[in-house]
Amino acid sequence: MVIGFIGSGKIGGTLAKLAVDAGHSVVLSNSRGPQTLSDLVARLGPAARAATPAEAAEAGDIVVVTIPFGRYREVPAEPLRGKTVIDTNNYYFERDGRFPEIDSDETSDSEVLAAHLPEARVVKAFNSISHVHLAEQGLPAGAENRRALPIAGDDAEAKKRVAELIDSFGFDVVDAGPLAEGRRFQRDRPAYGPRLTVAELRAALAEA
Repeated sequence: MVIGFIGSGKIGGTLAKLAVDAGHSVVLSNSRGPQTLSDLVARLGPAARAATPAEAAEAGDIVVVTIPFGRYREVPAEPLRGKTVIDTNNYYFERDGRFPEIDSDETSDSEVLAAHLPEARVVKAFNSISHVHLAEQGLPAGAENRRALPIAGDDAEAKKRVAELIDSFGFDVVDAGPLAEGRRFQRDRPAYGPRLTVAELRAALAEA
């Protein structure tokens, strides 16, 4: 499978390595141009290449959006039509500026991105774990105390694909429900940050 990346920072770069290690090809992009990704591509090896965001979106069977939320309008919508899009973003008003509709809990960051990508199948995932833990804490399926990660989305097939990918990266999955429920594992919520098993994560999501 080809996984495209719109954004190739700490989370994106870590996910790209996990993807390559799992046997996938990756197409990386950022806002500064493919030439700035040469070192990362070299580290990842022949299964990786750099491209523009539009090219990465076009190439990916699954596309990971992992940029500062405040720049979500830069994500190219047309090449993502019909595709599964993993949204790793978190809304930090200190960085992104104020979004009153999010501050009032009228909507969530992932729902805002989904409205920008109306024909994509957006799944919120990987926003509740640091890149360091993402790289270090994966365990084989069935391992005792395997860490679980939450997902949310409105498309069952897209969530299934994302859950299978997460499992291949070494983590269990808890489906928090529709995309709107992604607010239950945003910043400052009990499910955001700590290492939790499936049972513990379900309890943390319920608490939120």
